[in-house]
Amino acid sequence: MKDFLSLRLYSRVARLGSISAAARDCGLSQSQASRIVADLEASLGARLLSRTTRAVVPTEAGNEFLIRVEAILDAVEDAQQSVREGSELHGTLRISMPSTIGYREIIPRLPAFTVLHPALRMQVLLEDQRQNLVRDAVDIAIRIGKLDDAGATAQLLASFPRAILAARSYVDRAGAPASPKDLANHRIIGGPSGSIGWTFERAGQAVTMDLQPYMTINDNEGAVTAAIAGLGICSTPMCSRRKELDDGSLVELLTEWQRPSVDVHAYFPLGRGTRLAARSLATFLKAELVRPLPLSG
Repeated sequence: MKDFLSLRLYSRVARLGSISAAARDCGLSQSQASRIVADLEASLGARLLSRTTRAVVPTEAGNEFLIRVEAILDAVEDAQQSVREGSELHGTLRISMPSTIGYREIIPRLPAFTVLHPALRMQVLLEDQRQNLVRDAVDIAIRIGKLDDAGATAQLLASFPRAILAARSYVDRAGAPASPKDLANHRIIGGPSGSIGWTFERAGQAVTMDLQPYMTINDNEGAVTAAIAGLGICSTPMCSRRKELDDGSLVELLTEWQRPSVDVHAYFPLGRGTRLAARSLATFLKAELVRPLPLSG
């Protein structure tokens, strides 16, 4: 248990960037925490932390150690969970997701999940750019579109249709495209993926438009905000845009053409070692995402 405490303390120091904050989190005094970390480094024969006047950050060796330590801590937490009475989850669940689906679909549904598991803490990382999920100790990542790793351990949560949207002010100024080919003459807003190849289908006919964006934004929510401001046309999953369509902030274009649906997956970086809390969240979201959220405001 002493070794377990030292590993847990090191994890908290590395994540919080502060020995004093980690000490409070673990119910220790700062002097006790400092001594435990120093003893851990001495036993390993390696410097795990770089201490400055402003923060405490892991060294390169410390980062590698942190990845392995947190996997051990999570495994112990799951082992303890398996023998506890009842189904209540404990510990901290680290979740990564793109900003738009996080703001619009996932975070608004989390209160119901927290009611089921009030002792479970959550850390949410909103990030539209791909990241090193193992390095960042992510338990479950919500991913939109095609998975980069075809062999990844993943679970399909939902499929949402895509739509082409623009503000009424833009349509009044530039006109509405009558066909996908007309998009070449419009201002296109691109999201984080950078490349823009939009495919449309109608009556068995498929058309793919490779478009040059007028503006790119490294955040999907920002791209939609730009469209609402009248800066151009964007493509986005319909599930998250009902409010803007309802209040007239956006209008749907090319409605006679269909766009391929967007798959939403739960991706588990640790594969078979995925924690029970992560799989429980995926099961919860799979059941919830089939039901649209009520419109608010």
